[in-house]
Amino acid sequence: MLTELSIRNLAVIEHVHIRFKAGFHVLTGETGAGKSIIIDALTLIVGGRGSSELVRYGADKAEIEAMFELPAAHPVWHTLTELGIQADPGEHLLIRREITATGKSSSRINGQLVNLTMLRKTGEWLVNIHGQHEHQSLLNVEEHLHSLDLFGDSEIESTKQIYQAAYDEYMKLQKDLRDLQETSKQALQMLDLYRFQIDEISAAKLKLGEDETLAEEKRKLANAEKLYQSTSEAYDFLYATNRGLDAAGKAVSRIQDIVQLDPAQLTPLLEQAQSAYYQLEDAAYQLRDYRDGIEFNSSRLDFIEQRLDTITSLRRKYGENIKEILTYLEKIKTEVDTIENKDEHIRKIEDKLAVLEKQLSVAALDLSNLRKGIAQQLGVQIEHELRDLQMERTQFRVQVEQTLDERNGIEVEGKKVRFSRQGIDQVEFLMAPNPGEPLRGLSKIASGGELSRIMLAMKTIFARIDQIPVLVFDEVDTGVSGRAAQAIAEKMSVLSTNCQVFSITHLPQVASFADVHFYIRKEVDHERTFTRVQDMPDSGRIEELARMLGGVEVTETTLHHAGEMLAMARNKKSRV
Repeated sequence: MLTELSIRNLAVIEHVHIRFKAGFHVLTGETGAGKSIIIDALTLIVGGRGSSELVRYGADKAEIEAMFELPAAHPVWHTLTELGIQADPGEHLLIRREITATGKSSSRINGQLVNLTMLRKTGEWLVNIHGQHEHQSLLNVEEHLHSLDLFGDSEIESTKQIYQAAYDEYMKLQKDLRDLQETSKQALQMLDLYRFQIDEISAAKLKLGEDETLAEEKRKLANAEKLYQSTSEAYDFLYATNRGLDAAGKAVSRIQDIVQLDPAQLTPLLEQAQSAYYQLEDAAYQLRDYRDGIEFNSSRLDFIEQRLDTITSLRRKYGENIKEILTYLEKIKTEVDTIENKDEHIRKIEDKLAVLEKQLSVAALDLSNLRKGIAQQLGVQIEHELRDLQMERTQFRVQVEQTLDERNGIEVEGKKVRFSRQGIDQVEFLMAPNPGEPLRGLSKIASGGELSRIMLAMKTIFARIDQIPVLVFDEVDTGVSGRAAQAIAEKMSVLSTNCQVFSITHLPQVASFADVHFYIRKEVDHERTFTRVQDMPDSGRIEELARMLGGVEVTETTLHHAGEMLAMARNKKSRV
């Protein structure tokens, strides 16, 4: 869970440090008090885009720190390992984000500097934030397929991977076929140029590394006289009378004559002198052999220079080195073969496409049938959750169907259907809120309150799947009142037994079910605005609930009503 959150100089917050517990948390307060800034801070912690406008006026930077406590088996530890971030599974996870007044941002996980992409990949496993805008995603039919596949989890994913592998290969072949069919006159005119280039490169009979070898040989041949003279002189210095070896040999002999007089001191010196003598002798022999092997071959030097000129000319035209030249040669050979044998290549690709289309059809049908079965399960579960949310008689279906496409579709069970990388299915959530009414799309009939409850039902279901420990609802209960509001409160409370739940709310019914209640208020001191966060005791909770019930004026009646509401909520929770 999220155990601590520290915020400095973010919007109107100068400094706030909050400690959290397990269970259901609510944040209440007047509009504009700064409740949403707490959510903004969490959004930044999990990789949301920052802005200099978020930094408190007059401050150099905004700072946010969040501490998470997670079990060793949680998937985030694996993600951290993949990202190269050192962390001990089961330990606390500390995330820090800074945004400067100039707009620059930096992030750290357990003290290790990370980029925004790494932070987002980590944050995906930690916090799931749901606001009123998410109602729109329920109305977006394109998102429904994603939700269904997410519900299907690994079973859908493995089947989809088989389909997508066939789809990618099919689309590549389709592109190759189009490219061949669109071969223009200009390509045909390139044949003569390609053939000339092939002949020119092939005639050179290039070998990898040849230019480096020839350059080395050229250097030796061009400097043969200097090499011979210098090695001869070096040999003479070592081997001539009264020079190198002769003098070293005499020195060894003199030491041998006296070594017995002082063996402790002279024996090591004798060994060093003898070793030096043998090394000089070996060096002299190697110099002699090297000198005798030096070649004076002007014709070979001329050949090498001509060969290097040829290679240099080819490099100017076809590549930076011999490897690139040979790669280009293979490329234009393929181009020539494609142009010259265009019809044959088209026939081969069409044959492959015919086989692959059947495989794609089978894979698409397998994926579609699997989705239909999972769609039934999801529909049943959503209806079950909606019954708990005062939508007992609502029918909910996850419709899976295909769109016919006679021109560009693939044949599945005798029909040409439209297909994409996601499959052949069009998925839409349908609802009939009242008995006797037909099932229709959410965008056509669902009210704001109904969308809130559908979204909450879905999050309740997905919370069991995605393993995200922190779930945040930002005023998602807007447009709901009465018994429906209490049903939402009860659902959030039950949901908090599986994960940590936070809710910004203006509904007293929701606030009364909280395990922890934070009151957010705004103060003005010396012409500066400050946001304060207060962990409410029971007496304070009753007064805040009364304010939420009655508005600005809190009366004995509203206080009594608030107390009853809090007691009823606790009684209800104790029976769950």
